Amino acid sequence: PALRRLSRFLLAHYQRGTRPVRDWRTTTNVAIDLMVYAILSVDEKDQVLTTYIWYRQHWTDEFLKWDPARFDNLTQISLPVESIWVPDILINEFVDVGKSPHVPYVYVSHHGEVQNLKPIQVMTACSLDIYNFPFDVQNCSLTFTSWLHHIRDINLSLWRQPELVKFDQSVFMNQGEWELLYVLSHFQEFSVKSSDSYAEMKFYVVIRRRPLFYTVSLLLPSIFLMVMDIVGFYIPPHSGERVSFKITLLLGYSVFLIIVSDTLPATAVGTPLIGIYFVVCMALLVISLTETILIVRLVHKQDLQPHVPEWVKHLLLERATILLCIRDRKKFSQSRMQSLDTCRQVENNDSTAKPSPYVCEDPRECGAVGGTRSALAFAGRTEGAAALQEVLRETTAIRQLLEKREEFRDVAREWLQVGYVLDVLLFRVYLAAVLAYSITLGTLWSVWRDA
Repeated sequence: PALRRLSRFLLAHYQRGTRPVRDWRTTTNVAIDLMVYAILSVDEKDQVLTTYIWYRQHWTDEFLKWDPARFDNLTQISLPVESIWVPDILINEFVDVGKSPHVPYVYVSHHGEVQNLKPIQVMTACSLDIYNFPFDVQNCSLTFTSWLHHIRDINLSLWRQPELVKFDQSVFMNQGEWELLYVLSHFQEFSVKSSDSYAEMKFYVVIRRRPLFYTVSLLLPSIFLMVMDIVGFYIPPHSGERVSFKITLLLGYSVFLIIVSDTLPATAVGTPLIGIYFVVCMALLVISLTETILIVRLVHKQDLQPHVPEWVKHLLLERATILLCIRDRKKFSQSRMQSLDTCRQVENNDSTAKPSPYVCEDPRECGAVGGTRSALAFAGRTEGAAALQEVLRETTAIRQLLEKREEFRDVAREWLQVGYVLDVLLFRVYLAAVLAYSITLGTLWSVWRDA
């Protein structure tokens, strides 16, 4: 058969150990091509990228030519790859052999053109930058070069046009975590310590992570907890429930961080921005809890609490209320204080008023009544003097106790008003800080994602 005759004719005197050129000064030009089939894994900790590519080589072998007319017009034949010369082109970034299937044959045309087509599972070292996780874009290079032959012996070129290689996603499996953006190609020469130059063909595989899973499982729960922390400021500070609510949120966020710690990529080089985001959110929750404890301590009623200083009244009850637009609470507190002062004045007038003397119309009745009163007063003056003094003493003590209690109530009311104004002020500052932090992170992630 023609295939067997042609195979014996080509391999009878073939020497696979030497470069297949008749003149040693002739350079063997190897054209290479690459198509990315799948992104298998990205190991951020070990800085390793595992891809599955379709690799193609094309060169001319001057000792594998024939006349098709002598062999039944046969123009192409497949030969064992172990029987012919194959260029020693390797990938510089290789860190492991991988599990690539073995393709035992190559195609040879009657002009001596050899095509070596094979799939390769490539495990290469790559400098992975996870700072923008989960909106990160990785750029990993695959450098093909001859390990032994310099550029005068083996030169490299690109099989297809760079534009065709860049946007070729015809065989790419686009259902994983990573999506292929494009593949850039670049040819260069390099030399080591003034030695002979070597040819290199670099392919830059640019991939982008799909952030939907991490957005749902990491960002949204954290955002919900921060929103609940902001809503918790509407709980009245004097009720005592706000502190327990904030502590529960802080505990829940701590458990959330423990759960998601395994999901975040870990490297010894740096920390992703989302890790910093979680730490800042935890710090904001701690600041919120500290502010709540301060306000609760401020508005809590205590009998030994001093009066509000005048400078505090001037800053919080006058300036801050105007700045925060909470004048209604000030008017309400002032009207309440005025009504309490009016009631206090009425009670004081009633208690200090003396009984009016009895007026009689008939002079004889007045004389009789006066004589009787003088007699009774003289008789009971000695007996009722001690009892009257005791009653007056008890009444005075009760009055002083009531006045002291009312003073304590006024002091507690003043501190409660100061606490409410300070609570509104700190809440708005806290809300402004959270909004500014969220807008900054959202803008950065949007810019990185679009870039």
